[in-house]
Amino acid sequence: MFEIGKDIFKHGFLSASSDRKGHRRMRIIYYFFVAAFVLFVGRTLQLGVEGTDRSRRAGADGAWMVQRADIVDRNGDILAKNIMSGHITLRPPYVKDRDKVAETIHNILPYEYTLAQALGLVNSSRKFLYVKKYASDSQREVVETAKLSGLEIEAEQKRRYPKRRLFSHVIGFVGRDGYGLEGVERTYDDYLRENTDPLQLSLDARIQAVFYEQLSMAMQHYQAKAAMGMLMNSRTGEIIAMVSLPDYDPENINLDPAANRLFMPLRGVFEMGSIFKIFNTAMAMENGINKEYYVAKPFEIKDKFGRTAARISDVRSFKPPRPNLTIEEIMLHSCNAGSAQIALDLPDGTQEEFFHRLHLDETLELEFGVTEKPLMPAKWGPVERATMSFGHGISVTPMHLLLAVNAMTNGGIYIYPTLLKRGVGPIKGERVLSAEISARLREIMFHIAEETGGKKARVAGVEIGGKTATAEKYENGRVNNKKNLTAFAGIFPVSAPQYTILVILDEPKGTEDSFGLRTAAWNAVPTTGKILDSILPLLFE
Repeated sequence: MFEIGKDIFKHGFLSASSDRKGHRRMRIIYYFFVAAFVLFVGRTLQLGVEGTDRSRRAGADGAWMVQRADIVDRNGDILAKNIMSGHITLRPPYVKDRDKVAETIHNILPYEYTLAQALGLVNSSRKFLYVKKYASDSQREVVETAKLSGLEIEAEQKRRYPKRRLFSHVIGFVGRDGYGLEGVERTYDDYLRENTDPLQLSLDARIQAVFYEQLSMAMQHYQAKAAMGMLMNSRTGEIIAMVSLPDYDPENINLDPAANRLFMPLRGVFEMGSIFKIFNTAMAMENGINKEYYVAKPFEIKDKFGRTAARISDVRSFKPPRPNLTIEEIMLHSCNAGSAQIALDLPDGTQEEFFHRLHLDETLELEFGVTEKPLMPAKWGPVERATMSFGHGISVTPMHLLLAVNAMTNGGIYIYPTLLKRGVGPIKGERVLSAEISARLREIMFHIAEETGGKKARVAGVEIGGKTATAEKYENGRVNNKKNLTAFAGIFPVSAPQYTILVILDEPKGTEDSFGLRTAAWNAVPTTGKILDSILPLLFE
């Protein structure tokens, strides 16, 4: 523009014969355009500065802020809420009564600024500075009442989580822009941003607190690497509690290692051990297997050349009541050798079809997140079929296991879980097992809780059914006898289940009170018992 203007100024639009008046006229036009351009640039910069300042000051009424609905539990207890906070700011160039502003700053913050220091702030050459970030309500009220030019309140909206770590994995957190980044905050981000009514979840803060406390104590007592616990309504699919440890602070996510944000119930994949005997027994019942199996010694699987391909044994403490056991007794006493024989008696393809029926072979796309995909065997030979009967050689997430156990015991209906509060009504889901077989499985699980490995989960006043699991871990392709995962899956009341519970401890250690043993009966089961003892009055109040 300036180059063109210079050219016009130098040569003009007139011929050589034109008079000097025309030349002067063009000079005036050129200067007019230059002046207009300078004014335009100056005004643009001014508007930019004022606009930013207005945005900052407009926070006083929150008009520019992103509003976000509260998140509450099933009883209306607040789990996440936007809180208006404010900073006391100073813009020295706009201050008119410097002594009064300095005196006000000193009176509000006597331990932070002497009168001389306050005057130093007022006389600063800076255009903008913070006097006090996150000032209290009373401090902000003094500034707002004083109405002194240059001393103002900059409002800020903060997402607060009153329960902090208690719900960190489930609720998640938001970013600086107010968008949800993890958990419910992310899954239901559109609702939370577009509505003012609270988002009511199925979770119960009281029961969640019990899970959190007992799992934290168990994790410390048994020196476990991690701990998880879930409670689901057997009929509605409502998740009542869901805890994953270690955890993090949602209001300060940098305080804890990033690995702590991994939500193990959905993202952890584990061999779940003997809880899979529930599925193995259900398959046997479906296929009409009604015989006894010899379990007095380890069971050997031969290859096509007659050589031993695998030797299925039980823990040293296993003592069968008699040499031959029925399929019900094999599950009751958690016998590996018997489970393997049952699996090999099943028709070819039975396990694959049954696991697919329970969605144990696929990623679960739930309304509140996506699970990891289970790890299935590369082939389904005799050894693989045998080991999968007691939960080895197949790895699933805790959520996969919870939903499958619930389907086996609630009458045979597979229900997808929800984090939203639902009304009581008929069970809605897909039938995966007959009601008759489901009832037979519940009966066995009741005896497990009454007579064998689940006895420490019993609570007076309600009939509990359950199944234990102790799965040894693999490292570098070999079994590590010093590391295992223990779990207990329970249902109650047994006659007509209303709730399914799952408690998992990852790599617990033996203790003095467990006589050095680290199987589920000595850690996961008593932990479940303590949880049930505290939550039953709340569930059936």
